[in-house]
Amino acid sequence: MKTHVKALVVGGGAVGTSVAYHLARAGWADVMLLERDELTSGSTWHAAGLLPLFNMSFATTHIHQYSVEFYKTLEAETGLNAGFSVVGNLRMAQTKARMDEYMLYATTAETCGVPYEWMTPAQMNERWPLLRTDDLEGAIFHPTDGYINPADVTMAMAKGARQRGVVIARKWQVDGYEWTGSEWRVTLTKMVEKGGNLVPSGEQQIITAEHVVTATGNHAQRTAQLLGLKIPAIPVEHQFIVTEPDPALVAYRKNGGPEHPVLRDADAKWYVREERGGWLLGPYERNAPARFQYGVPDHFRADLFPLDLERIEAEYMSMIHRLPTSEEVGLKDDFNGPICYTPDGNPLVGPAPGLRNMWLAEGFSFGITAAGGTGFYLAQMMVEGEAEIDMASLDPKRFGAWMTTDYAVAKNEEAYEHVFILHHPDEERPAARPLRTSPAYDRQAALGAQFGQVNGWERPNYYAPIGFDDHAARSFRRGGWWQYAVDEAKAIRTGVGLIDATAFTKHVVKGPGATAFLDWFTCNKLPKVGRINLTYALTAAGTTRTEYTIVRRGIDEYYLVSAGAWTAYDSDHLRKAAEDKAGAFGYIEIHDVTTQYGVFAIAGPKTRDVLGAVIRDADPQTVLSNTRFPWLSSRKIELGMCPVDAIRVAYTGELGWELHHPIEMQNYLFDLLMAAGEADDLKLVGARAQNWLRQEKSYRAFGAELGRDATPQEADLSRFIDLDKEFHGKQAMLDKGIRSKCCTLLIDGPPDTDPWGREALYLSGEKIGRLTSGGYSVAFGKSIGMGYLPPALAVDGTKVEVKMLNRLWPATVTCDSPYDPKNQSIRMDG
Repeated sequence: MKTHVKALVVGGGAVGTSVAYHLARAGWADVMLLERDELTSGSTWHAAGLLPLFNMSFATTHIHQYSVEFYKTLEAETGLNAGFSVVGNLRMAQTKARMDEYMLYATTAETCGVPYEWMTPAQMNERWPLLRTDDLEGAIFHPTDGYINPADVTMAMAKGARQRGVVIARKWQVDGYEWTGSEWRVTLTKMVEKGGNLVPSGEQQIITAEHVVTATGNHAQRTAQLLGLKIPAIPVEHQFIVTEPDPALVAYRKNGGPEHPVLRDADAKWYVREERGGWLLGPYERNAPARFQYGVPDHFRADLFPLDLERIEAEYMSMIHRLPTSEEVGLKDDFNGPICYTPDGNPLVGPAPGLRNMWLAEGFSFGITAAGGTGFYLAQMMVEGEAEIDMASLDPKRFGAWMTTDYAVAKNEEAYEHVFILHHPDEERPAARPLRTSPAYDRQAALGAQFGQVNGWERPNYYAPIGFDDHAARSFRRGGWWQYAVDEAKAIRTGVGLIDATAFTKHVVKGPGATAFLDWFTCNKLPKVGRINLTYALTAAGTTRTEYTIVRRGIDEYYLVSAGAWTAYDSDHLRKAAEDKAGAFGYIEIHDVTTQYGVFAIAGPKTRDVLGAVIRDADPQTVLSNTRFPWLSSRKIELGMCPVDAIRVAYTGELGWELHHPIEMQNYLFDLLMAAGEADDLKLVGARAQNWLRQEKSYRAFGAELGRDATPQEADLSRFIDLDKEFHGKQAMLDKGIRSKCCTLLIDGPPDTDPWGREALYLSGEKIGRLTSGGYSVAFGKSIGMGYLPPALAVDGTKVEVKMLNRLWPATVTCDSPYDPKNQSIRMDG
């Protein structure tokens, strides 16, 4: 066995073999894969082998699409048939709401090049007469996918990896990881069979590796313990059953009938495909339990759990309803095995938090579908420094250190149950909530706040009358909450509104090396003391890694504010970058102070009236004036008895301040502001209205317009880039040029629907771009969106079309900041 490798992949399932294959294909010549048992002995062996392309995530859709196309090439390369049955995938809808979901998904699919067709109930029944369709609204059909043999595709990738020089070693278990400062020292133990169990032999081996990838599937909790990490990948039981041959199906196929596609009745919560003349049913039922939350027992190998037919009775009966000939057919086989989930259902792919050259590929609930694409894009990240698509939505650091095992269990069970639940874009799932709450949570709830969750924090989405049912208000069109958000947005444009922004990520960076470090770390000029700047940290590939508002508190002290969803992501990147440059810049301290400060954003033309009533100053009439407190500046002020770091900036584009305050004083400050605002009809405002308002100002959002697949120049943010200085990623950014450009569009869409930011853009029938954000503009009385177009089209006045509800609707590219382009409102003097 080798004792040193460039990359060590731990885990011999579909994901691990794909990673090893793609690293070798990308040019890394010294790759080894370890498996503690036999290849495919984890969840891979009992997977149903489906390849569903349906996914609302841009990144995950690309990953699945790559897999489907890649698997079709393996036989030509390796000589092994992966057993890919390209029968298509028919996703049926019992309701109009489900068809709305499919139409929203379809435009996302278009942005990723995923083909699809629409089918009526009559067309389905004509093509597959065994299928009952009289109670369906319609279906979306993917002709290019189907199902594959999980073991065969894994073995084909393993052979392809070996052909490219990868060494695959079986029956070796990792028992320890040690970072030496330049590489990983990995302790291995040889495993042997004993009485049907797999046990340590006592033989050990040390391997050093420059990079390690963990793809350990159900054993992710053991991996987490060895690495000292929290990895919220915990398996959930998944059952599927196989029937005896169905005589009607056998006769249908014998008479020349085509094989049924993979059938999905999402409203009934199951998938079905043909299996040797019978039917294979896989339900996603309620109350499927999580397993192995503290690790897989030593005796559990390629084993299964007892079947619980009562738990899936409703789904079984609904299969009989949809396929009536299956009623008299007996059961031939059953499977109930562990499949890993994460709290949001998406896998964990990317660098491990706090560790160097340690990469995670864990938590795959659709591992066969995702394996090929995960290997491809993770190899890009490792070899080239960044993937060609933005992988931030799958980053392992999207879950912070606050996450516990109990939280992961509750959310993973919920994610399993929600596989076929209507995926409203405004969906808010209830499990493990409320958990992280700001002090004013109870006060806001008593005033009608309808909360969303970001990074575990409860954050008001909008305010409604007490007793309002947020779940019933959800829709793929303008939901029952829509008018409340309209009223909130109008209040900020015409009066004054208060937004709880406590979830913002906040860091203090200080020390003798802080100024030189941040000057290199970000692309804009650093602000003067008492001033603020908007700036960006870039990846090594020149794309946008993070957006920061930087407040300069002193010569060498800075307060950094970034997106609330990305606290661990930003903190890890900051610390690693500072460590990398410590020798060049000197001593730097970095403190995550997110939970120490609450934040209220107050904005609107009447903001000074409200703040003026509670500010304590020798000259309260002028303290908030442009002269004493100009736009893009910061000051320490006192609001009653509460000390506040006030920042004159507003994400809504109106006169406003962010009030950063000691979090233990939040309730006092909330009551003070609410009382002071009564005279000016101060309105509480949620995140949805704020999102609409920021689009009217063309303010980019990280995770939407800003990400690791576009540079700040492509995001049309050149005014925040200082090309006269050297900064991380500068040359790579310049080398990329302007491949596409971010712009704002006003949309004459359907009367009851706004875009969600997932829609494809067209010109003369040709797809030319996509939206990254969407909503409603109270200033213009129509839909609004932001997105990317070819540079020649991203100019004021260009006419394009946006795909919504399976139709093309006219849209016009507008100037940057269509509302108040000269910033007169936000600069308004008192």
